[in-house]
Amino acid sequence: MTIDNDDLLNSILASLDRVQYISPEDVPGIDLYMDQVTTFMDSRLRPTSRYPEEDKILTKTMINNYAKNNLLPPPVRKKYSKEHVLLLIFIYYYKGILSINDIQALLGPVTERFFRNGKEFNLESVYREAFSMEEGQIQAMKADVTEKYRMAQETFKDAPEEDADFLRKFAFICVLGFDVYLKKLMIEKMIDEFVLTGKNKRTEKKSRRGDQGEDRTGESE
Repeated sequence: MTIDNDDLLNSILASLDRVQYISPEDVPGIDLYMDQVTTFMDSRLRPTSRYPEEDKILTKTMINNYAKNNLLPPPVRKKYSKEHVLLLIFIYYYKGILSINDIQALLGPVTERFFRNGKEFNLESVYREAFSMEEGQIQAMKADVTEKYRMAQETFKDAPEEDADFLRKFAFICVLGFDVYLKKLMIEKMIDEFVLTGKNKRTEKKSRRGDQGEDRTGESE
């Protein structure tokens, strides 16, 4: 590796360190107005954005669209709870790789079961457990990225010298891109399974209700 390439790899690894885990304790424990929600999300997630000076982390229009597409339960008297914010964090991470329909299919059952369910195991519990793996994943990702970079540096040995550096960076992007592509396929397959399972459960419930109705009809006759 050249010094330039070492700098590139170190820069990539440093960017992974800037990925911040927003713990449930970081989220205000009081209900927030929309402006307060967008300000909070901006303050915590802007360091990880591609263009920190320009990117829109979360806007009023985005929040309204999420609610319109049933990704987010409606606010209560124009205020958003801590669990609303946790859902928005999930949405923020997913929206870069999944369609709105897939996010809805993934988060819908979670919201239905755990959003303000009045139980000890609630949406905050789900969030805490899901993100508890983050620190270990970042360290594993850094090791994986370093290995992929090493592999890319071994390619294009017969390429013209003036093109070799560019082509090796291209190879590195390709192997990272293929990794993302495969993981996206796996996520989509699991979401399709969630959707199918949900449909089957709804069909079973309807069938049971129908059977009960027939039984009652038979008894009345």
